[in-house]
Amino acid sequence: MSAPQSQAPLATPPHSPTEEAMRLALQAAQPARPGHFDELRGSSSSATGGGAPAALTPLWQAFLEATGTAGWLDCAHKHERVRHRVREDGATYNVYDDGGQPERAWPLELLPMLVSAQEWRHIETGVQQRAKLLNACLADVYGPGTLLAQGLLPPQLVLRHPQYLQAVHGLQPAGDVWLHLLAFDLIKGPSGQWCVAGQRTQAPSGLGYLLENRLVIAPQFPEAFKAMAVQRLAGSFRSLLQGLMRLSPQGERARVALLTPGPLNETYFEHSFLARYLGITLVEGPDLTVRDDQLFLKTLHGLERIDVLLRRVDDDFLDPLELRADSTLGVPGLLQALRCGGVVLANVPGVGWLESPGLHAFWPGVAQGLLGEPLQLPSTESWWCGEAAVWQRMQPQLAGQVVAPTFPGSGGLLANGPVTLEQLSPEQQHALLAQMQQDPAAFTLLARVQPSQTPVWTAGQLQPRGAVLRVYALSDGQGGWQVLPGGLTRIGRAGDLGTGGWLSMQQGSASADTWVLTDGPVDDTTLLPQALTDADLLGARRPVASRSAENLFWLGRYTERAENALRLMRCALDTLGAKQRGRLAPAVLQAVDTLCRQLSLLPWEAPAAAQDPQAVSQALLRGARGAPGLYSLAYNLQAMQQCAQALRDRLSTEQVQLLQGLQQRLAQALPPPDHAHSAAEQPAPPTSADALSALSRTATDLAAVTGMQTDRMTRDDAWRLLSVGRQIERLDFHCQVLAQAFDTGAVHDEDGFALVLALFDSTITYRAQFQSRREVLALLHLLVRDTDNPRSLAWVARTMRERFVKLARHQPTWAAQVAAQQPQPDQWPMATWFAPGQPPDTAALLAQLGEASAQARQLCVEIERGLFAHVHGGQQVVWQ
Repeated sequence: MSAPQSQAPLATPPHSPTEEAMRLALQAAQPARPGHFDELRGSSSSATGGGAPAALTPLWQAFLEATGTAGWLDCAHKHERVRHRVREDGATYNVYDDGGQPERAWPLELLPMLVSAQEWRHIETGVQQRAKLLNACLADVYGPGTLLAQGLLPPQLVLRHPQYLQAVHGLQPAGDVWLHLLAFDLIKGPSGQWCVAGQRTQAPSGLGYLLENRLVIAPQFPEAFKAMAVQRLAGSFRSLLQGLMRLSPQGERARVALLTPGPLNETYFEHSFLARYLGITLVEGPDLTVRDDQLFLKTLHGLERIDVLLRRVDDDFLDPLELRADSTLGVPGLLQALRCGGVVLANVPGVGWLESPGLHAFWPGVAQGLLGEPLQLPSTESWWCGEAAVWQRMQPQLAGQVVAPTFPGSGGLLANGPVTLEQLSPEQQHALLAQMQQDPAAFTLLARVQPSQTPVWTAGQLQPRGAVLRVYALSDGQGGWQVLPGGLTRIGRAGDLGTGGWLSMQQGSASADTWVLTDGPVDDTTLLPQALTDADLLGARRPVASRSAENLFWLGRYTERAENALRLMRCALDTLGAKQRGRLAPAVLQAVDTLCRQLSLLPWEAPAAAQDPQAVSQALLRGARGAPGLYSLAYNLQAMQQCAQALRDRLSTEQVQLLQGLQQRLAQALPPPDHAHSAAEQPAPPTSADALSALSRTATDLAAVTGMQTDRMTRDDAWRLLSVGRQIERLDFHCQVLAQAFDTGAVHDEDGFALVLALFDSTITYRAQFQSRREVLALLHLLVRDTDNPRSLAWVARTMRERFVKLARHQPTWAAQVAAQQPQPDQWPMATWFAPGQPPDTAALLAQLGEASAQARQLCVEIERGLFAHVHGGQQVVWQ
């Protein structure tokens, strides 16, 4: 038997796609800072030493296994897709003082924050306990007051807080639920243990951004999202709505609205986004009114009952009758409606004092006193300086702590949040210490914490950044709490250690999607609506809130004003140019001069056009660029943009973008003056040819806006309101044009005749019907009585009346009375006033034109009173 032959050694297999992805990730991963927990490697960075990098955690191994090498190598394209999707969604985070940039794109990182099922169970249990504790604490403080009487909470810390509201004392909220939605900011320390750094109880933000993060990031890693069994969010949002409606006597029929401070608020995007997702109405304070201790939404068709109000307005501004008298964001009488059970308000006012960092050290004792159990999630260590012994002990240790304001609105050195002494100059340190000595209770010291660092993809590298996780507890309306399986993870900037756990979106932090894994079934709940029946479709209508209605009305008016101003400016510049060339009748020049002043394109103190046409041309151009006191072209374009901003949920993205670009393009062609420099240093004004070219491009853009309003908007009440606004302005402008043309006699001059046709945008129509004939009666027939001409007074007035009557069809008697007071130019006796062979009765025409203008302006007043404010008569409830 022969000896066995030795086998050749096996070749080393190439890296599998999974191994290759993990190898590439490890190569790209920078270590976390010493003393911080490394989310990528699953340990404190000090434990990795200086040798080979530690292996990835099982979570990140699973993520990379599902993503694969191709997915890892595609991260650059994924990152760009994320940025594009955020821009496409219009996701913004507004900053009040951002160097003139009113909006910033929502900062979203590519890689998610991963939380294991085991970790989440611990977080969930601790957050549910905290939510129960805070709700019980509010019931006690605004009720029997045992916590204050027994010293478990220092009275000064509670009663001195500006968000402790005496007006809420004794209130019995529906279901004894004070907090329907609250948020906790969690930090994972170097040991890997979670602790609570803060809580948001007044009007917690972030739910809308959390949802946006999920909708953007999950599609970038679909394989990983499915393979890792990431828990979904829709079930929690549905539970939030169900819990709110359960507390209302109306139950499932309850009407829910979300109260926003408005488009200028820093988180307005999420208000609008969340309202659309939940299928509830987005409202502002002026949209609402309290009648008979019940809350109503003012709509075009009357008052609609609101049963539940999810608020994003701070306590002080909710009710100007009982809180801040100067507030325009709230609703007068809202607190009384709450006391009487006329509305469920989430959250109840007066809960903001729970956010004070000075309370951290007292929560363990309160938990024992109210719940009889220890806290499962500890707070970060803190010391309220209002206790004399604490202040005396901590003074020598100030350099090692973070100084935070105990109460909001501290201003000064703490206006932007907590600080450490090394962040301040010696003079600032001295000033802060003096303030602390004078009023120690106004300050709280926080221990420095080192939040865990999660990987952030940056140009092919994985950079560790500090992370703070905000999680949300939602009341079920029956005394229980559900924790949304996810959260809003805030990511620090490069080099930002998040000292004290204070990572601020205002200060430039970013966000990340939060993937909570489950070892059970993934919730397949959806908020997509059920299929509509034929009966649902036949009875469906979209209500128009009074605020939206007013913005639509003014969008129509400003659009028409901009077109009129633009058309008049182009004609005026041509007319003034002709005057400088020495061929123009004085009557025509006088008509143009007066019209420009009436429309506020020229200041009344400007020189007369007949005296100095060149100076008037330059004054017109200055006005077009924007000048104080003038309702110029630039003013109207800016007003259109502001209306569109408030109507983002009703206008197409293309229309909003076009409106935003209008003013920018005009400013580029006709740059406004730089008030920081003297007149001698100003750039040379544009020539008339350049100005006319710029105005021509603006006219094309405005024609596109008109086309979108005419062709791309549903013919509902919102569109009718916009259209009525346009017709009112058109009728008023055209009446002024005809009045000036006949009053000055310009209409009898060839240039004046052409000017009137140009301002009516009817030159081609007149030539088609009357060729080269220049007859006043023919002109009046086309511009006044011809109901086929959409620019004629008769067509405009008829259209305005008909659309107004349809708008106000819910109040037919009032609508008929108002419509009967509107002009009917097709009935004017034009043949009598301008009979051949007889002297023209110009005075009668001028009187009729003046009356028509006044009637059009009066219609604005009637619409304001009857459709927006609902003060013209008795209360009409159309939905209850």
